[in-house]
Amino acid sequence: ESKGIAVFDLDDALITSGSLIKFTRPDGTKGTLNAEQYASNYEDLSNQGYKWDFSEFNEIVDGKTAPLFQKALKLQNKFGPKSMFILTARPPGAAKAIFEFLKANGLNIPIENITGLGNSTGAAKADWIAGKVGEGYNDFYFADDAIQNVKAVQSMLDQFDVKSKVQQAKVKFSLGMNESFNDILEGATGVESK
Repeated sequence: ESKGIAVFDLDDALITSGSLIKFTRPDGTKGTLNAEQYASNYEDLSNQGYKWDFSEFNEIVDGKTAPLFQKALKLQNKFGPKSMFILTARPPGAAKAIFEFLKANGLNIPIENITGLGNSTGAAKADWIAGKVGEGYNDFYFADDAIQNVKAVQSMLDQFDVKSKVQQAKVKFSLGMNESFNDILEGATGVESK
């Protein structure tokens, strides 16, 4: 019998926000990264000895819905919110802020289905997903903006006899669509893209 589950990363998959990740370099200097920069570089920077501070991620700063939010709403209407989960690198303390933001925008995922790992590694997300296989889920949809997390989860799911669809969320592409389309029209018509 099929038991489906939809698992979404939060930042740059379901929402965009102004929340920043603080870091300390091995030499003691400090800085910040946005969620996209962090997702692209955290493995290399962690290997270089960077230390991370996610304290700003307990809140949603200047939150807006991202492209996969509409897909989540459709899945909610099709399967109900109880089989939907948020799996984020944000700390566990962010669950209430995440719950309130999603609810205000029409996505009613139960607060107990929002997991803040406080860990952004692909292995942490893959381990969590493996736990859901152990709970009997056998039809997975997983979306994350970090390619290393997508690959880790897909690799783990490939080891089980389960149905799965794993997708990388790409916010940047969708944000630049109007400009790209206008450039294509300029090339075809000669009308300036501005």
